[in-house]
Amino acid sequence: MAEQLERRGPDGSGAWSTGHVALAHRRLSIIDLSPGGAQPMVDADLGLAGVFNGIIYNYKELREELTGKGHRFFSTSDTEVMLKAWHEWGDRFVERLYGMFAFCFVDTRTKRTLLGRDRLGIKPLYLAEVGGALRFASTPRALLAGGGVDTSIDPVALQHYLSWHSVVPAPRTILEGVRKLEPATLLAIEPDGSRTRTRYWEPSFERDPARAGWSAEDLKQALLEALRVAVRRRMVADVPVGVFLSGGLDSSLIVALLAEQGQKGLTTFSIGFQDRGGVEGDEFVWSDKVAAHFGTDHRKIPVYDDRLLPAIPEAVRHMSEPMVSHDAVAFFLLSQEVAKEIKVVQSGQGADEVLAGYSWYQEIARTSGDPTERYREAFFDRPHDEINRLVAPDLRLSKDASHAFLDAHFDRDGAETAVDRALRIDTEIMLVDDPVKRLDNMSMAWGLEARVPFLDHELVELAARIPPELKLAEDGKGVLKRAGRTVLPSDVVDRPKGYFPVPALKHIEGSFHELVGDTLTSAAARDRGIFDRAVIERMLGEPNDHRTTIGGNKLWQVALLELWLQQHDL
Repeated sequence: MAEQLERRGPDGSGAWSTGHVALAHRRLSIIDLSPGGAQPMVDADLGLAGVFNGIIYNYKELREELTGKGHRFFSTSDTEVMLKAWHEWGDRFVERLYGMFAFCFVDTRTKRTLLGRDRLGIKPLYLAEVGGALRFASTPRALLAGGGVDTSIDPVALQHYLSWHSVVPAPRTILEGVRKLEPATLLAIEPDGSRTRTRYWEPSFERDPARAGWSAEDLKQALLEALRVAVRRRMVADVPVGVFLSGGLDSSLIVALLAEQGQKGLTTFSIGFQDRGGVEGDEFVWSDKVAAHFGTDHRKIPVYDDRLLPAIPEAVRHMSEPMVSHDAVAFFLLSQEVAKEIKVVQSGQGADEVLAGYSWYQEIARTSGDPTERYREAFFDRPHDEINRLVAPDLRLSKDASHAFLDAHFDRDGAETAVDRALRIDTEIMLVDDPVKRLDNMSMAWGLEARVPFLDHELVELAARIPPELKLAEDGKGVLKRAGRTVLPSDVVDRPKGYFPVPALKHIEGSFHELVGDTLTSAAARDRGIFDRAVIERMLGEPNDHRTTIGGNKLWQVALLELWLQQHDL
């Protein structure tokens, strides 16, 4: 199992066991590069052991507080701080953490085990029940390596995948026998085997009475200051930290605020692809402009089709779950180059979901009626009946599980308007299992840690309570654009919204069409029989005629799932 995690942790390995628990770890050395920071970490004095993936940005402050309470430290790592914090404050120690994390801690004296995941699900934690035991790992591939896992397709997860451009909300995954711990959740396992799940954080999407008198200018300044703090926190490391710079508002703001805080010699990286089907493949003109303005040490990485095509299967092999977004391969190739120079980068992922950057928020705000219906029309890839025509009879559902999930999420208390409800589901569900997971998987495939300041939990809490009209202004992210104009050139802020384009996966032709066709007509695909053959043949004959509501290629979506299953030897 541990061998499957070597790419995520290339700097060292370790294992530890006691009567009822075995822990293994692959290390990516970011904090305390000495052997003292190695894992699994055992604190013999306190009777604790644990493994941890991620980074605690305020570990030095917590260490100082714990030292004042009498704790003595044998390392300078954040892992040891977490163990001692658990001992000092109990399970609610996670509420004191600023960072991204997944962990398993064991109290060898009480025989109690605690697993946990950070508030926004930035770091993954997968689970499998096998032979009366609970396995956990950072990837399903590690769980599968132990054998005995049910790898049949979960029909409900399949509907979510085909409805939400590959998103499958926790605890499900596409595989029946693999589950994942929900974000902001603790799983305690008692000595008798009983388990308790506790959600320890949930932001409010209602207006804050304490800020009732705040003006739009006050909220803009508060957001800008929260982002300043967030990017400063994410410079904590014992190694250099760079930035993924697309040239868009979000990544450019990170560079601007780091420069404002006196960061010198900041290294920035951008990637571009060949144009295809009228779609531009790079945004170098904008990343060059930002890099020149702030004097960064900038690297441009052009990728041509002869390099992109062979990278696709390898990128898919490193996906913990099938992820259809075109820029997964972009992040994979970008991370490959960046990891040759540094171990840590900051990225602008998350701003669109947190601050209303997408078109469907505008559509929901403009129209009246059932907000779930408006969200479905703007966001869902396919209606329920189309999914049932696409998938094999044994995988069809009589009821629309994705619609029911959406209804239940929108019906929860704590969100004031329809737009607030859409932002909440995107922040808690879609963000976690699309851009955040994509960034983690593709960067960690090369031993590169990616940090996301827009998902600082204090910034998310603030953004959730900002009135929707301020976020929707200026065609989206209005409050962030106003903040951006204080530190960025205005044309960078006011440029048309860009994405991370990979045109060859949006307009499928030539060798890319051959890859898709070979995947979907292979013996493995025919034997598996997930999709109706007649529908697949029609789509292969019209590879660019089937589009999702947000412009994705439906053929690539079905091919990606089959390719993922093949790359994982399932």
